[in-house]
Amino acid sequence: MLLVGNGRLVTQNNKAPYIENGCVAIEENIIKEFGSTADIRKKYPDAEFIDAKGKVIMPGMINTHMHFYSSFARGISSAPSYNFVEILENLWWKLDKVLTLEDVKYSALITIIDCIKNGTTTIFDHHASPMAITNSLFTMAEASKEMGVRSCLCYEVSDRDGKEIMEEGIRENVNFIKHANADDSDMLKGMFGLHASMTLSNETMEKCAEAMVGLNSGYHIHTAEGIADVYDSLNKYGKRVVQRLMDFNMLGEKTITPHCIHVNNFEMEILKESKTNVVHNPESNMGNAVGCAPVLEMMNKGITVGLGTDGYTSDMFESMKVANILHKHNLSNPSVAWGEVPTMLFNNNKAIASKYFEKTLGSIEEGAYADLIIVDYTPHTIMNENNYNGHILFGMTGRSVDTTIVNGKVLMKDRVITGIDEELIYAKSRELAAKLWDRF
Repeated sequence: MLLVGNGRLVTQNNKAPYIENGCVAIEENIIKEFGSTADIRKKYPDAEFIDAKGKVIMPGMINTHMHFYSSFARGISSAPSYNFVEILENLWWKLDKVLTLEDVKYSALITIIDCIKNGTTTIFDHHASPMAITNSLFTMAEASKEMGVRSCLCYEVSDRDGKEIMEEGIRENVNFIKHANADDSDMLKGMFGLHASMTLSNETMEKCAEAMVGLNSGYHIHTAEGIADVYDSLNKYGKRVVQRLMDFNMLGEKTITPHCIHVNNFEMEILKESKTNVVHNPESNMGNAVGCAPVLEMMNKGITVGLGTDGYTSDMFESMKVANILHKHNLSNPSVAWGEVPTMLFNNNKAIASKYFEKTLGSIEEGAYADLIIVDYTPHTIMNENNYNGHILFGMTGRSVDTTIVNGKVLMKDRVITGIDEELIYAKSRELAAKLWDRF
């Protein structure tokens, strides 16, 4: 038995959202119960106790759209790009072609370290390495297992590198989904990754749909991220992106459609009726200058919109902050996004994760997985059940996290990650990144 207590407990559980001096009792990998520190310690006097020392105890963060492989691009020089397609051509489609399986491994390890340090405990990743596809997802899975985080992985199938590579991508998705389905740890899941409508022919879409039969999974596909994706679909197929995905039966409650920036009301209705999940990535969208997704409108329509980072950062606190101000700025209305953004991060990411993982994530409640963090934050104003999201928004960052626990295991305590040689991983990453940059 492990107790985490003597902290301000933010549960993200509506039945008991906040306890001023709270404690969580963990039995193996499950939250057994929670309550006041005095009551829980009295009930389990012999349990190991982690003293939060008045800091904030809260559920670990969930990132519903991430790219591990993008980490080796940090600081790289690429040709100037003046639109989204040029960004893909000049940076990402050059980078992913020179990745080796060793690069895949270390870009995953180094990013997962960053996730742990920023309090992110569950990651939905979308991967590409067209010259090193086979075993790429298995390599990333080993990195996730070694680091102790929960992950849901996929490979982005695309036509841009030819038929053989496209078919290899399909095989990697299928083989990995079957592997993840047979894994009973509930730490690893698989999805069927697709790049985007604009890089997928009808023939390839049909092959992907056929390959998915009986796999009990969903698709993970960039959707209407840039206006070029919309024009491509209209010009080639006479329909918009979401409608095209619907026609191949790729939408549904287990599918994730990141971005959805250039969608119209008809497409929103399709997303709603099919119960498809959208993931908002505000920093990436701003950085790529692709527009502001109409996610507040989507949420008003009843669409489940989660929050991700698209590889831009590993810090979900940061993504929350940017989402909050982006929509205020975009709509010239300072009253919006206060409620919607916390709903994306704390409610909808949890709902998306529930489509894949068996027990509750993102909430401190009896029977949920013991994924929680301690944040080094002391309020200088009143903090209670009515305003804790304001404290998270304005007072906390990922680097404020000092303890990260996943599946009942302490992965980081006092900002030190346990059980790994972090310095060695950083050194190896720098070595591999330098070689990758030479090939870029």
